[in-house]
Amino acid sequence: MDERNFTYMFFGFAAAWLILALYVLSLVAREKRLRRELDSVRNMLEQRERT
Repeated sequence: MDERNFTYMFFGFAAAWLILALYVLSLVAREKRLRRELDSVRNMLEQRERT
């Protein structure tokens, strides 16, 4: 195999891992946002039940 092919393969895999990492980070951010929203809804329900 030509050495250039390994270079292209390396950059291809690096791009794939970067895209995967960004996707996972976006999922983590969404999950945190949903947890905060769920906690807010729970607090609202608790306050409503108290009154």
